[in-house]
Amino acid sequence: MKKYITSIALSLSFLIAGSTLVNAQTTTHRKMSNRAKGAIIGGAGGAVVGGLIGHNVGGALIGAGLGAGGGYVIGDAKDRSNLRKRQAYRRAHPRRTTRVVYVKPRSTTTTTVTKTTHY
Repeated sequence: MKKYITSIALSLSFLIAGSTLVNAQTTTHRKMSNRAKGAIIGGAGGAVVGGLIGHNVGGALIGAGLGAGGGYVIGDAKDRSNLRKRQAYRRAHPRRTTRVVYVKPRSTTTTTVTKTTHY
């Protein structure tokens, strides 16, 4: 019973620490990647499951490691998918900008030419 309570307490501490990191990161300017979110959530879930299955702290630590690795892989796949979607959108919808280019006049009048460029 004592090991069960210890593993539950450890799992809850991982869960609280993970949620604190997620909440602290979202208040800053830069957004947290799906890799980091997956690793935190997977680590917390793995710690809970590992603690319940292994009935000790070692099981919780192994579960946390495996869960964090799995969550990272899943988050990485989601980040790559989002990147491919953004790249496809940019290829399908190129940005067009207009620049004013000065052309040296041949006569006494000043002439400007507008060119459209594709990025």
